[in-house]
Amino acid sequence: MDLGFVVAIFLIGLIGSFISGMIGIGGAIINFPMLLYIPAALGIAEFTAYEVSGITAIQVFFATLGGVFAYRKGGFLNKKLIGYMGISILIGSFVGGLGSTRMPESVINVVYGILAITAAVMMLIPKKGLDDIPLEQIKFNKWLAASLALVVGIGAGIVGAGGAFLLVPIMLTVLKIPTRVTIASSLAITLISSIGAIIGKVSSGQVEILPSFIMVVASLIASPLGVLAGKRVNTKLLQLILAILIVTTAVKIWIDIFVSSN
Repeated sequence: MDLGFVVAIFLIGLIGSFISGMIGIGGAIINFPMLLYIPAALGIAEFTAYEVSGITAIQVFFATLGGVFAYRKGGFLNKKLIGYMGISILIGSFVGGLGSTRMPESVINVVYGILAITAAVMMLIPKKGLDDIPLEQIKFNKWLAASLALVVGIGAGIVGAGGAFLLVPIMLTVLKIPTRVTIASSLAITLISSIGAIIGKVSSGQVEILPSFIMVVASLIASPLGVLAGKRVNTKLLQLILAILIVTTAVKIWIDIFVSSN
């Protein structure tokens, strides 16, 4: 086992999982490109998009598990929202994870890029007065929430993501859920979603054991720390961090898609 390999994978997992806990995402939107490009650039490993999607599926499960545990108190976990969106996204992610084996690597990257650019556009929409809504007065269209979660789950399952990088903008912009409730509930929904993605990836042999184990250790350490940091940060700043992260990732993945196609 090469020490440089272990350290690099651990740091990637640490960064992704910390941000995961802080802004309510599974971490795949960060870890997917980092795992795809950084180990190869350092000359320590070269993962395919299939292998990266399998590793991130495992990482997302444990990062969100740690985040939900840290959010178990405080009333920010909306059980009705988690129930409707969680069941739908679980079904979608299982279908997407299983169906990804029949897709070329280039298609997986395009799906990832489409999801990222969609999320980026939604994050740029103004969200005035969102965080003035009392927790007990939160209302949303349950069938719209379930339908959107199903679509997100299919796309997320294809790339091995939990889908939170798209769920969070949907919950903020379409369903009008306050920021901290969105962050906490999206972690729980993504945890459910990642179960379907893991089953699909493991059953189709897309999971690399060693890097997945390293990412799990990093996730369980960093995700709860991210939650603690997120609770102390202004909600507008959390939205800004997520927007910058999603826009940057969307631009990067599309540049790579166009470069590889020429």
